[in-house]
Amino acid sequence: MPRPLEEPTRNRGPAAGPANREALLAAARTVYAEQGLAAPFSAVARRAGVGQGSLYRHFPTPVALAAAVFEDNVADLERLVEPPSATLADLLDAVVAQATVSTAFIELTTSHRADPAVVHLGERFAALVAALVARERAAGRIGPHVETADVQLAIGMLATELARADLADRAAVAARARAIFHRAFAP
Repeated sequence: MPRPLEEPTRNRGPAAGPANREALLAAARTVYAEQGLAAPFSAVARRAGVGQGSLYRHFPTPVALAAAVFEDNVADLERLVEPPSATLADLLDAVVAQATVSTAFIELTTSHRADPAVVHLGERFAALVAALVARERAAGRIGPHVETADVQLAIGMLATELARADLADRAAVAARARAIFHRAFAP
């Protein structure tokens, strides 16, 4: 007896856009965490279960995809530091957690710093760090010598070192960096 033909997948058109975008972001995190920058861009579409047209419609370049991932990350950090009880240690912990799985995106965005989407994310990150530094200074948890640029530089160095470290060594690298920052930023 012949097998019945499978129903073709119905194209949901524009209604599928938001779900496809989220699937692409989740797939990108997995693909680039597993394969690094060597991963073909098309692997993201395959992992997400969408066509390459959908990938390119949402993210025309790997830099656009990386910026979208970091857009989510920055939004998470903004929510994290919003409560008055949030500390610089909380921010560092969150950055470590994000950087540990986003190493390929860190490399990609740092090599495209002038891209407008990357610049915009840097500005948002600088604003959240500035607010947190002011609050930490007022609470006496960091010294008056600590500037926003110092914290941004420290976080950038930490993210870069995590990107370079082997997966098995990342927790130790993060712990050493936190200890150095704690001493450097102390009141």
